[in-house]
Amino acid sequence: MSFTTSSRPSAPIEEERSARVVIAPDAFKGTASAEDAAQWLGEGVREIIRDAEVLLAPMADGGEGTSSLFEGERITLPTTDAAGRLTEASYTYDAATTTAFIDIAAASGLPAVADSPVVMTGDTYGTGVLIADAQTRGATRIVLGLGGSATVDGGTGILVALGANPLNAAGYQLTPGGGHLREIADLDTAKVNIPAGAVDWVLLTDTSAPACGADGAAAVFGPQKGASPADVAVLDEGLATLCDVAGIDPNTPGLGAAGGVGIGITWLSTLLHGNAEHVSIQPGARVVAQANGVVDALQDASLVITGEGAFDSQTATGKVVATLCDLVAEHNPQAVVAIAAGAFNAEVPKMAGVDPIAVTLSDSTDVREQLIQAGREIAVAYLNISTIQG
Repeated sequence: MSFTTSSRPSAPIEEERSARVVIAPDAFKGTASAEDAAQWLGEGVREIIRDAEVLLAPMADGGEGTSSLFEGERITLPTTDAAGRLTEASYTYDAATTTAFIDIAAASGLPAVADSPVVMTGDTYGTGVLIADAQTRGATRIVLGLGGSATVDGGTGILVALGANPLNAAGYQLTPGGGHLREIADLDTAKVNIPAGAVDWVLLTDTSAPACGADGAAAVFGPQKGASPADVAVLDEGLATLCDVAGIDPNTPGLGAAGGVGIGITWLSTLLHGNAEHVSIQPGARVVAQANGVVDALQDASLVITGEGAFDSQTATGKVVATLCDLVAEHNPQAVVAIAAGAFNAEVPKMAGVDPIAVTLSDSTDVREQLIQAGREIAVAYLNISTIQG
């Protein structure tokens, strides 16, 4: 059963019944954090199913907000944004595991430059500053969330921050940004920050896109960052040239995330270790679901609720909503799945064998009330389905 609704729900057909509910939404970008979305959806569910056993499990897929979902100390320090302007950014450091959780969106994210995109000239230097700082605090492992970047620089900004400088054919340092990547001829390692570059890297992606080509970083994500068709061609050529100079296979799944950041990181780690075994590219939403207990909780759930700001054609490429459907299909296919979204810009398919309830947020200007209302509607739909199924 799959439907979209935004009307106020009627009372449940039968008396309220207990339910084990897992609420695991992504952030509704620009309106509600994942934590708030989970809380408000839960309030709506409890208004209809008052004795429901509810687990709130805010989710992320490697984009903005991912690092804050992990345990550890929040570190804030000055750095630069994608346009090179001074800013502040935060990450999480877990001293017990010597692991730093860093979102590339924190320093090099799109929102900070949305009014004046820098897709051709912006770089990830500011993220490199966070990485270097984490290593000085004792980090031996960097978990880097790759969603929400404003750049297509192949990670060269991070390399510069860690002392590895891209050079053109004349031996001069390359001008920052993806628009100049096709000029790269070499990488100078004379001043490389060996301790920072030699950490173990876990790259959390929300896409399986390769570095280059029709499905690559520039073609798929460049337009979202402000690239014209002509810009896309230049950026794609630059990423291909960087892969060639760095000796990286551009067809590696996930290498297109965050404008090809994995290219630079894989090159640096391979240089320092002699192989790429210290770099792991993993689906961000699955890693978060394992870390916050969602995978275990799903196995006993009768209702699983997820959501995002807009359900669209990219949802199925590794985003939270699609991942939750996959996990339900794998661990508890009998559970009812519901999706709340501000808009459904693509038809909601049966994902991984799961036919979800789809609820569109109302047109209220109060985001809290929108999500509470969505929780009510989902609860009513769940009760109706339970009645039909006996």
